[in-house]
Amino acid sequence: MSNGRKGPEGEERTGPGEAGRAGAEHVRQRVAPPAGGDGPSTATPAEHTGETAQDSEFARRDDISQNGDKSDGDAVPATDGAESPHADNTDDTGKTVTGTDTSARAEGVGESGNGDTKTMPAAASSKQGGPPERVPGRGAGGDGRGGRGGKGPREPRSRRSRYLRRALFVLLGFIGFFIAAFGIAYMFTPVPSPQEEAIAQGPTFYYSDGETQIAKTGVNRDAVKLDRIPKSTRDAVIAAENRSFYDDPGVSVSGTTRALWSTVSGRQLQGGSTITQQMVRNYYGGIGKEVSVTRKLKEVMVSLKVGREKSKDWILEQYLNTIYFGRDAYGVQAAAKAYYGKDVSELTPAEGAYLAAAIQQPSNFADPTGAQRATAEQRWRSVLDNMVRDGVVSPAEAASMKFPVPRKAHITDVLKGQRGYMVNVAKKELIERRGYSEDEINRSGLKITTTFDKRLMDAMRRSVNQNVPEGMNEKIRTGAVSVDPRTGQVLAFYGGRGYLEEALSSSFGDWAQAGSGFKPIALAAALEDGKSLSTTYDGSSPQYFGGHAIENNENESFGSVNLVTATQRSVNTAYVNLAKDIGNKKIVEMAEKMGIPEEQMKPEQRAAATLPLGIVSLHPVQQAGVYATFASEGVHRTPFVVKSVTDNADHKRTFSEKGERALSQQNARDATYAMQQVVRGGTGTAAQLPDGRDVAGKTGTTDEGRAIWFNGFIPQMATSVAMFRSDGKPLNIPGYGAFGGQLPAQMWRTYMSDAVNIKGYEPESFGEPSSRPGGGWTGPPDGIGPGRTQEPDTGEPSEPPPTDLPSIPAPPTD
Repeated sequence: MSNGRKGPEGEERTGPGEAGRAGAEHVRQRVAPPAGGDGPSTATPAEHTGETAQDSEFARRDDISQNGDKSDGDAVPATDGAESPHADNTDDTGKTVTGTDTSARAEGVGESGNGDTKTMPAAASSKQGGPPERVPGRGAGGDGRGGRGGKGPREPRSRRSRYLRRALFVLLGFIGFFIAAFGIAYMFTPVPSPQEEAIAQGPTFYYSDGETQIAKTGVNRDAVKLDRIPKSTRDAVIAAENRSFYDDPGVSVSGTTRALWSTVSGRQLQGGSTITQQMVRNYYGGIGKEVSVTRKLKEVMVSLKVGREKSKDWILEQYLNTIYFGRDAYGVQAAAKAYYGKDVSELTPAEGAYLAAAIQQPSNFADPTGAQRATAEQRWRSVLDNMVRDGVVSPAEAASMKFPVPRKAHITDVLKGQRGYMVNVAKKELIERRGYSEDEINRSGLKITTTFDKRLMDAMRRSVNQNVPEGMNEKIRTGAVSVDPRTGQVLAFYGGRGYLEEALSSSFGDWAQAGSGFKPIALAAALEDGKSLSTTYDGSSPQYFGGHAIENNENESFGSVNLVTATQRSVNTAYVNLAKDIGNKKIVEMAEKMGIPEEQMKPEQRAAATLPLGIVSLHPVQQAGVYATFASEGVHRTPFVVKSVTDNADHKRTFSEKGERALSQQNARDATYAMQQVVRGGTGTAAQLPDGRDVAGKTGTTDEGRAIWFNGFIPQMATSVAMFRSDGKPLNIPGYGAFGGQLPAQMWRTYMSDAVNIKGYEPESFGEPSSRPGGGWTGPPDGIGPGRTQEPDTGEPSEPPPTDLPSIPAPPTD
């Protein structure tokens, strides 16, 4: 029996495959949905004139499913003589057959959950009195969409088509909106006025009070016309920065997309990738420097307008007169004088290529010596290769060019004395640790407040000058740094004889082997490993480790010594045995916790038996940070030199360092107790302060006296003093031996005696140690100085460290 509706007289009747759709349309005309989807369906007048009276009775019957809530078991059973659901609904004459088959057909009329009337499969049993046949699609909540033979599979395809059409419309709308928004933004973005002669304001550096000026550095710029700049220099800049400069509209789509994505994703904002964008940022005011999508879009709009309104030669001229080249030189004319001492018109192609290479990394090209030489030469050669690629020089011409080494940098008098050291150390920290660029510092008019106390800076300089004997070789350098243990602020330092005479700071840039000043790090590692001050080690001398002999000073043999005596007398063999016991790895880890980077300790040094004897080279500021960790009872803060930065808009950024615990408070107190014995009756008695307050510290002397140290602290301040030669040769100090317990300890005492009065530090006691094992040795009287024949114990081996290790590791250049 067919489930389709009866067609007009004489037409072909619908088959099962069409019942799902054709039947639905006809039944919708016969059965109306209930109001609100709640009541039973009621009959509606049919437009078809063939509707019988019997049809209207079904409107009053409760058999018709309502909203799909009729379960399979609710189907009306067929009466006697009823045909199966597949039987035809018409007789031979085409008249509508009334009876239970019509009930079954009406049973197929229902409503979907959304109120739309749907055709449902008939659910009558094919056998009299049998249970109703389960028809797919008639489950509870199901809408029975399409019937059994309906066109269900075609509808999802239609739905996908609708979704695709809608997505396409949304995409087109978005593109249209973007184009319209871009056009409006382009129309309403004005080209700003140029900065006054495109000259920015240089930074001003202040002492820690924020009022006393250290130095104000200016901007070095001398604008020239484009025709005065050699074509080879212009070609080099274009090859290095923007090969499509004369063809592009002023903006790089890929570069701008990359910059926008870096901003949205939270990474550091990338600069404009075209010459036009860089010129816009430097030449025009109002573009801003903030890291934001808005600023980048404004830069793009202005660049597009400038690219249309100005000639390419004009843009290139402004760019070459505003870009930063390093050495405080803004513009190519200032750079030509700063690097080669000549007018820009006299630059050779090789020199022009060097200046072009310096634009991306001006700091690396300012002084291309040491490790920087290879980097600078590689970048310079890359620029030449780009010029060959662009056809502006031939391969033969490029191959014949020699690396144009710049002349020595000229330093202005405003940076003479200690001022130049303070300015450069502060700038270096802002660039490397606070996210500023050198260009931003030099052109943004920043007010930079340092941590340096002017009174302490003066006291540090006096202590060095007063104690250095006449006739001392000028190649011997002195470095000294004072750190506040509570904050990590560098309160004062001595950088050298003068910035104009020796620009590399002896406290931050230069370094030397630490000697026995490294032993307290090994002591801290042992205490953290569970050892105590009473733990003993063999201090006899000599002893052999890995086939190498290690001796104490003057080959003195101590026998078994506890950690207090081993520290007080700086017993080398005892500390080597300590390292063998706990392992060098734990000493290295403790050094890292106290601020010494792992890469600064070479693999062969980390594996050496002599590691605890101080074969690693350190900056004086790093040693001051190590001893400040003990002064703060185990909490390490990386020393820093900039307190705050205020820009032209009066926005202020302040800086601090978070403390990280390197060792427990009790272990720090125990290590401090051992170092107190060094000053009370060991190798550092010359550091005792006149008022008798608690002082702890450790001397350090390297092989053959190549470097000598005294590192000491009170609860409120830690200070390290070092003397060494940059070339690593042994020291020869008139009237003094090359020992840390002599001249460095004497300088330390002079400075700290003034410092406690300047800062108003009252005497404070160190924390109580867990035990007080005695050292059992009384050292020489206080005040060892010139003319004394008795040499204090250096705490260093009288023989060099093992030959497989360098006596002075080659440090990286500053």
